[in-house]
Amino acid sequence: MMVFWMGAAMILSMIVAIVHRDGSRNAFFYSALITMGLGAVMFFQYQEKKESDLSLKDGFGIVSFSWIAFSLVGSLPFMLSGSIPNFTLAFFEAASGLTTTGSTILNDIEVLPQGVLFWRSFMHWLGGMGIIVLSIAILPYLGLGGMQLFKAESPGPTKDKLKPRIKQTAILLWGVYILISVLCLILLKGAGMSWLDAACHTFGTVGTGGFSTYNASVGHFNNPLYEYIIIFFMTICGMSFAIHFRALSGSLKAYLQSAELRFYIGIILGATLIIYSSRLDERLPMEQSLRECLFQVVSIVTTTGYGTADFELWQPVAQVVILALMAMGGCAGSTGGGFKMVRILLLGKYLKISLDQQLHPSGVFVIKLDGLRVKREVIQNILGFIMVGICVIVAATFLLCLFGVDVLTAFTASLSCLCNIGPGLGSVGPTENFSSIPDPGIWVLSLCMIMGRLEVFSMLILFLPQTWKK
Repeated sequence: MMVFWMGAAMILSMIVAIVHRDGSRNAFFYSALITMGLGAVMFFQYQEKKESDLSLKDGFGIVSFSWIAFSLVGSLPFMLSGSIPNFTLAFFEAASGLTTTGSTILNDIEVLPQGVLFWRSFMHWLGGMGIIVLSIAILPYLGLGGMQLFKAESPGPTKDKLKPRIKQTAILLWGVYILISVLCLILLKGAGMSWLDAACHTFGTVGTGGFSTYNASVGHFNNPLYEYIIIFFMTICGMSFAIHFRALSGSLKAYLQSAELRFYIGIILGATLIIYSSRLDERLPMEQSLRECLFQVVSIVTTTGYGTADFELWQPVAQVVILALMAMGGCAGSTGGGFKMVRILLLGKYLKISLDQQLHPSGVFVIKLDGLRVKREVIQNILGFIMVGICVIVAATFLLCLFGVDVLTAFTASLSCLCNIGPGLGSVGPTENFSSIPDPGIWVLSLCMIMGRLEVFSMLILFLPQTWKK
């Protein structure tokens, strides 16, 4: 059924192609026809299991194979329109869109038909909402809650269950997501963007994806007003959508009560000041320098990946801060990727307690978050998650180097794809793309994007032999 609706979503891009007469109409028509037909056939062919019969294994399978299937059918418009005739590269572009990564293999984006440009960005929007529903409504029930991997404690973080049923939760989240999207679209259009540019940059901003309609990304416009609007919406979309829902329901204190949110804002402000200080010798106007630093910090920490400046030209200390932000990511329950702020925050608390225990071996220390005690099993899960993430990055870096990629490019490309950011350093820097990566490396990075988007464990579980035993 989800594959069917993926095909239905292509019709909107077909309408854009018809309006702009860009020649990609037939590509979207046939892509939609193939995808909807395939989805319908599978739906009517495999209806044996009821919802109540779905096992834990079924859940992991649905989560992992859905994103692979979406990437496969999402690549059809690229291939049939001739924009990306190579299947490997088309799959990478589709996976990058749906996982809201924003990495691209295209050397010249501006020559693409408008319908294809719309589809690239629209995939961000679809994938972004899918990630929110996944992390708040579905993963907790699989024991992989997007908040803290609460499997040892409960089926999911109770305070993130807005309604008892997944369907109700998903509908509420869709409402908040659409409201924020509409506001962003209206503001960008009102500021002077064309409807197509406003829509595409809204999809990339709210979905924290980063695909632009121009080679120079948001820097193409050289418009401070656009940048401030995008900074604002990237920031709020890097927050938990569950908190936005509570605030819209009248509980504005939800923003102040979240330790993760305070940590998130503190990281943004601190990183901006450090990078701004490192650029004082550039003698840029204060407002411009602060705006560039803030834009890039928010873009990276929310894993959006838009750019207004080339941070490869900044001081080494600024680049180190950027790399740290790449790993951190946004808040749990947001469209952002990365390891998530709540995990970094709890890991910091755990390290502090470990030091305290060295001084007071007989002392009893408790980790708390928002006034609630965090069990030791949760911390163990977080440590396991981060260790597995590091191992995946090291393995991917090794494979890319094996395929002839230099170490800096291999490491930052692996980090960028697993954390769903977009740009890296070296040959995949903010002004370049992933076209220099050989095809085997493209498949490695495609897997990293999907694995990172699904909280790593969801896909790794499929490689365990016992998963396939009856």
